[in-house]
Amino acid sequence: MSPSPSLSRRHLLLSGAAAGTALALSAAPAAAAHRPRGPFGRYGSPSARLTPGTLYVHPGGAGDFTTVQAAVTAATGVGRVLVIAPGTYRETVSVDADRTDMTWLGASENPRDVVIVYNNAAGTPKPGGGTHGTSGSATTTVRPDGFTARRITFANDWLRTDLPGTSGTQAVALKVQGDRSAFTHCRFLGHQDTLYADSLSLETFARQYFSHCYVEGDVDFVFGRATAVFEHCHFRTLIRPDLTGAPYGFVFAPSTAGANPRGYLVTRSRISSEAPDGYYKLARPWVPSSDRTARPMLTVRETHLGAGIDAVAPYTNMASGYPWQDQRFAEYRNTGPGAEITVPENRPQLSRAEAAAHTRESHLGDWRPRA
Repeated sequence: MSPSPSLSRRHLLLSGAAAGTALALSAAPAAAAHRPRGPFGRYGSPSARLTPGTLYVHPGGAGDFTTVQAAVTAATGVGRVLVIAPGTYRETVSVDADRTDMTWLGASENPRDVVIVYNNAAGTPKPGGGTHGTSGSATTTVRPDGFTARRITFANDWLRTDLPGTSGTQAVALKVQGDRSAFTHCRFLGHQDTLYADSLSLETFARQYFSHCYVEGDVDFVFGRATAVFEHCHFRTLIRPDLTGAPYGFVFAPSTAGANPRGYLVTRSRISSEAPDGYYKLARPWVPSSDRTARPMLTVRETHLGAGIDAVAPYTNMASGYPWQDQRFAEYRNTGPGAEITVPENRPQLSRAEAAAHTRESHLGDWRPRA
């Protein structure tokens, strides 16, 4: 009997970069035909550092550290750079808020070559008792302002079959909370709650920018209360072998604070699916128990919505008493079968004048990240 799609996905991830092309479609440009020599490519080496503050990570010992967490722990101060050599780093990584303006560079030109992965879920037991919970399940947690990552894969390869019957199926690949956080040509792989784009507190309106990134998952796999812009990104909805009917899940679940005028903006991107047509909702609002005043905000504009999105009813509710119609969901000039307007009241559309206020510049303000 052939393996299930989920088991095959884990096998491909753990097989390394050679098999990784089956996991993400056009997430980044192909690797250059002639790469610079050495495990750190064009980013120097421990004997020829980019800057005195640059640290090198290599799984085989050719760098300063063999794990990402060890390098993060050593990288005290402001503006430190980590160059991460190709390899699969099976570990959890936590970055404290005082590591401001930190940069992580995948040494390869291909993000499939540099993978940070672990397999905790919300329902996974902790050694000291209890379970991890959603935030604790994150493979990588990034708290500082000014964080940048380029050409890296963040993954959580936990599968629902790992804990049959558990309700704690959230398994975060990356939780990012800082202001001015930028990710370019990165991949985020998981199933439920893959990418947690959040902030450190209700009062903090953290701005985050994702450019030319790939995100895959099934339930609420892009979620949180950050002011986040996704530009030229690819979102991929997955098959659900544990379910027999629609819906399989939801792409976005913003939890924008009511006082925040800017939530999630998706622009010039695309959503594709390996699931049957119409088996996914575009979004549902998350009003968490910790903030009943939240008014989730999502604008999707000039984006191709594949047939996997339910065009008739693309939005649904997460909790009774908080209908999606009372939140801040809107679209503008989307294309594709999932964007077809058959029931206008189910597809709130911006006018041209309104759309002028929903741009990367309006969301990010005086911050201009490099694409």
